[in-house]
Amino acid sequence: MSDSKKTRILILGGGFAGLHAAIHLDDTLARDPDIEITLINRENFFLFTPMLHEVAASDLDLTNIVNPVRKLLKRVNFFAGDVESIDLKCKDVVVSHGFDHHHHNLHYDHLVIGLGSITNFYNLPGLAERALTMKSLGDAIHLRNRLIALLEEADTECCADVRGPLLTLVVAGGGFAGVETIAGINDFMREAMRFYSNLREDMLRVVLVHPGDVILPELGKKLGLYTQKKLAERGVEIQVNVRVSAVTERGVELSTGEMIETRALIWTAGTSPNPVLDTLPCVKERGRLRVNEMLQVPDWPGVWALGDCALVPNGNSGKYHPTTAQHALRESKVLAKNLIAALRNGTMKPFSFRTIGQLAAIGRRTGVANIFGINFSGFLAWWLWRTIYLSKLPRFEKKLRVALDWTLDLLFTKDLVQFQTFRAPTVSHQENGMEQDTLLSPMKVAQVS
Repeated sequence: MSDSKKTRILILGGGFAGLHAAIHLDDTLARDPDIEITLINRENFFLFTPMLHEVAASDLDLTNIVNPVRKLLKRVNFFAGDVESIDLKCKDVVVSHGFDHHHHNLHYDHLVIGLGSITNFYNLPGLAERALTMKSLGDAIHLRNRLIALLEEADTECCADVRGPLLTLVVAGGGFAGVETIAGINDFMREAMRFYSNLREDMLRVVLVHPGDVILPELGKKLGLYTQKKLAERGVEIQVNVRVSAVTERGVELSTGEMIETRALIWTAGTSPNPVLDTLPCVKERGRLRVNEMLQVPDWPGVWALGDCALVPNGNSGKYHPTTAQHALRESKVLAKNLIAALRNGTMKPFSFRTIGQLAAIGRRTGVANIFGINFSGFLAWWLWRTIYLSKLPRFEKKLRVALDWTLDLLFTKDLVQFQTFRAPTVSHQENGMEQDTLLSPMKVAQVS
């Protein structure tokens, strides 16, 4: 069949929802020569976000929690680019890519929207300019580099008078991302201290700021209080019922009026759906697309949505399903089957799923978990966290690499190497003598020094 007569399916987003929808279709619908399926994502890899904090804390190598999309898909096409806009009336998606960021107009017959969410700074003064985030692989690498840079600077004798702010870390948000991040970086910083002759562990201040009564509210008060106790025992200062009000060059201003002098604020306290959805003429709530139980967008035939950007109704409770990875994985499978049914005049099935459990790693081989309503804590919960998430990591190669990293972590200390991306210093001079026309830019001089 000619390309113009093929049924075109576009999948937007390569996170848990979008990628796994593509994987399910890759083994089924993509075998049909009359159907063309394309997955569009900014990065050419799938990031396993539950392990992101372990990259920041130097527990895992940065490439071990990412999988190349092209190795996961055999028949589904992949396009590395940004989604600029969606025209539901004309059934077109505008994407951009390349070094010059040029645009393409892609037509579709069916559209799967799984664009996920992005960090929201809520217009707080100074936050967008100065805060670190934990949403991408680049964020984790940047945080790790910042932590090591702070240690290197604080260790110098000329910075003896400003070591307080350099060795003060603030994490905003006591949900899963915030707690796992602060637990990981607290262990990392305290272990690293012994390699710096001018630093002591008692110089470090690590603060967790949370707007609620107890951290990890998703796991219940009992496990939240257990986590607070364990983190406090390890030197983490926890401030509940407190919010970040502003960030300045001096530090972080809290809703209590306290100013914490710091050079590192990690923001994990808020996300919002992808802003591309704002222009869509669909029913939305807090920026997320409302879908029916079949994961279809009402009033727009051929348009589907899932994952963080979708409000999926729960037929049992009358509310909406939470935006967790385990829900996204199940939604992707149901959507793939319903899309096949829609194309082949089959019977679609509603999405129905109950949360199996939720887990968090809180450092030093300790965790908390609630599985089937049963609470676990300590080493067992940590072991469950590692076992379950390792089983969910795509591809045997990556599972093996992560397991090897974890094993080596038992034997050796954490790595303190910064991953820098700037070029090495260079010079430009005439062949007959360096003294003639020698060029060395200020930036290169700084890198040499």
